[in-house]
Parts: sequence; structure tokens; C-alpha cells
Amino acid sequence: IQLDPLRRQAEQLKYEQQQNEYAQQIKLQNEQDQLVQIFKTGTPEQKAQAVTSGQFAGVFAANPHLEDYAVQTTYGSMTPEQRAMPAADRHALVGKQGRSVFGVDIKVVDEEGNTMPRDGTSQGELMVRGQWIISGYYKGDKSPLVNGWFPTGDIATIDAQGVMQIRDRTKDVIKTGGEWISSIDLENAAIAHPAVAMAAVIGVKHPKWDERPLMFVVRKPGQTVEKEEILSFLEGRVAKWWVPDDVIFLESLPVGGTGKVQKADLRKTYGGVFS
Repeated sequence: IQLDPLRRQAEQLKYEQQQNEYAQQIKLQNEQDQLVQIFKTGTPEQKAQAVTSGQFAGVFAANPHLEDYAVQTTYGSMTPEQRAMPAADRHALVGKQGRSVFGVDIKVVDEEGNTMPRDGTSQGELMVRGQWIISGYYKGDKSPLVNGWFPTGDIATIDAQGVMQIRDRTKDVIKTGGEWISSIDLENAAIAHPAVAMAAVIGVKHPKWDERPLMFVVRKPGQTVEKEEILSFLEGRVAKWWVPDDVIFLESLPVGGTGKVQKADLRKTYGGVFS
């Protein structure tokens, strides 16, 4: 007589255990699908967050090979010491382009061709060389190399650990008062504003400072942010002398077939506003 209730209780426990296991499997599959989507379309920062936050610990525990892939894809040639850094520092690090691969040398140089220090702040044009770096263009009469180095056209910094970060393009960097302002950094700072959908910055000729930054902003639908709010938002996020001299609001930015903002069009139309 006592066996029937015990048997029913055991069967109930077994059923509940099976249901929990099934729910865990569904949850794990959903998390894995979400993780795969992040590594297909996410930004470097989102990928780093996925690896280090612990949100997908169950997925990685069930699929060790997936964790190896995620770490390699996210951090590339990161050193063991860098992988051991606090999560916030790793997130900042993975947002950079990283260290050069074996067989490729990199450096940054100033306008006179002098090599800049590897301090993470000194900006210059990124130069590369190596056995598989181009030495010339097809049917080109003149080599693009400068003393054996290929000028990439990128403005970058390199820190003491050899981590390189692209800050801008040489044609887009803003030269003001003998210093350089990264248009990309200014644009990223502006896009962080909750009312800003898109932003672009160009250098405009200035009678005193050579060039000064001019910002273009596309508002998000339904937002009414104005110039003063944008400039106030940028203060404290960028150096004071980086803050644009003016903000122009547009319905849209001129974009090419590859999705890049056509800054040449903006320069053509607004290149004389500070003259």
C-alpha cells in the first residue's frame, strides 16, 4: 500500500526533472543562436562583451570549441597578459585594431616622416612593410613605397604593447593649430547622444587655425535636439579644443554605394562656412 504513493512521487519527480532539462536545452539553444548572431553581425565591443560578461557561460561550457573560436575571433593575437586584464579594459582593447601579425612591421610617422613614439597617444600616418605587403600597383610606373614602407593613408596610434588603433584617414583628419583632431572620434562621441541617428565631421578652412571641425547631425525620428545641446554633450567627452565650431542639421547625409558618408560632397557644399 505504501509503494504506490512513493512510486507516484518518484514518477512526478522524474517528470519534473525531464521538463527542467528540456527547458534548459531550449534556453541553451536560444542563447547559442543569439551568440552566433552576435559573431555574425556584432561590433567588436559586442563580441568582447559576449565573451567576457558570463552571459553565455552555459553555451561555452557545453561547447568548448565554440569558446575557443569566440576568444580567437574576438581577441586575435592578444597576449595572455592582456586576456587577464579586467573586463572593461579588455572591452576597450578589443575595440582597437590590435597587434600586427607575424611578418608584418608597423609604425606611425609624422608629416616629416619621423617615427612617432609608441605611447598610445601620438598620432601619425600608419606605415606597414612585410614580405606580402605590396611593392607597386599594376602597370604603375612609380612605387608607392617610402623607404621600403607602404603608406596606408590611415592615421593611427600604437601603444607600448604594440596595439594599434586607427583614428582617422589622412584625408579626413582635421589639422587645427598644429594639432590633429580625429573626425571619427568626434562622430562616435556625437552618435552616443540618444537623439542622434547619424553624424559626420569635416575639417573646414579657418583664417586663424588652418582648419576647424564642422559637424553634421541627422536627428532620430521625433527628436528635436539643437546645436547647443550637442555641443554641451560633447564637452567632457572630447578635448575642449576638439568641440566643433558649428553643428548643421540635415535630413540625411550623402552616402555612397558602400555605405560610407561622402565627405567630399560635404566639403564641396560647406567648405567655406568659416571663411
